[in-house]
Amino acid sequence: MRERPSPWNSPTPNRAAEELAPLSPPVEIGLTAAIVAVRDDEPLILTTRADGPASIAALPSGPFDPIRHRTFEIGLREWVAEQTGAPLGYVEQLYTFGDRGRHARAGDRDPHVVSVGYLALTRIRDDANRRASVWRSWHDFFPWEDWRKGPPVVLEETIAPGLADWVAEAPDAVSSSGVSRRVRVNLLFGLLFGGKGRAFNEENVLERYELLYEAGLLEEALRDGRESAEKRAPLTPLGTPMRHDHRRILATAMGRLRAKMKYRPVIFELMASEFTLTELQRTVEAIAGRHLHKQNFRRLVESTAIVEPTGEMSLKTGGRPAALFHFRRNVLQERPAPGLRVGIRG
Repeated sequence: MRERPSPWNSPTPNRAAEELAPLSPPVEIGLTAAIVAVRDDEPLILTTRADGPASIAALPSGPFDPIRHRTFEIGLREWVAEQTGAPLGYVEQLYTFGDRGRHARAGDRDPHVVSVGYLALTRIRDDANRRASVWRSWHDFFPWEDWRKGPPVVLEETIAPGLADWVAEAPDAVSSSGVSRRVRVNLLFGLLFGGKGRAFNEENVLERYELLYEAGLLEEALRDGRESAEKRAPLTPLGTPMRHDHRRILATAMGRLRAKMKYRPVIFELMASEFTLTELQRTVEAIAGRHLHKQNFRRLVESTAIVEPTGEMSLKTGGRPAALFHFRRNVLQERPAPGLRVGIRG
């Protein structure tokens, strides 16, 4: 029997492929980093500065060059160094974002950008913000995620009315996961629509962002031409928008970090080499977006033996001197999941 030629090694061009090729836009791989630090009890994200009146916040990013970059991470570190000068410690690949329409509207023949998102942790140096980058609180972009002083005001003033209207438009509409709009709102925002005080799960950052996007309450939804947003225009500002889908990438990074610090000691990538237990607690609270019970937190830290005293005291507390601690790295060899499974008080 005569073997059928393979389109991969046949010297004869595939006519159908040639005819279809002009209709397919090229694909470009982008690398995008959500770089997190904590300063003065505030979770910060490194953004790039753009010039001009139409400037919009963005995460450090750039194209992957297979000639220059042996790996994605090498390319990422090169772009971050070039754009921000920030040293990266812990780096973790998050997700590949390739939805059509992320960077272009229908009919646009520019390359379709598939972005590989990363979470990176660092400590802020004295020369921060000297390049074309600036540290900003991630609550500038997600004001509904900071519950350290109770439910954020933006929930009652903007989110609750907007979501109530969205639910009323199609109360029985069911998502692809088989859950109605009302149930999704209750699950993700807890205190709204008869949620009966359901605990606010701090890890569901991306799911809350995507719900607000679908409901047409975010500037990105209006920018992308979503019908739900167009009929609500002009929109009440709900957090600072970001370039392309960078706010979605940041939401993914926030949720990943909030979850991961419970089973891996990544929180210490954000700490100084020596710290008080109060400083550790405030850093955990900054990332989690929730207040922690002081005595319970200290008992947890002591029972996990994840830190140990240095024998020195801090005089910067404004009151009585406090004992200094450091991360006990030997814990990584003693058990597989040395994180801080903090008990969160609503």
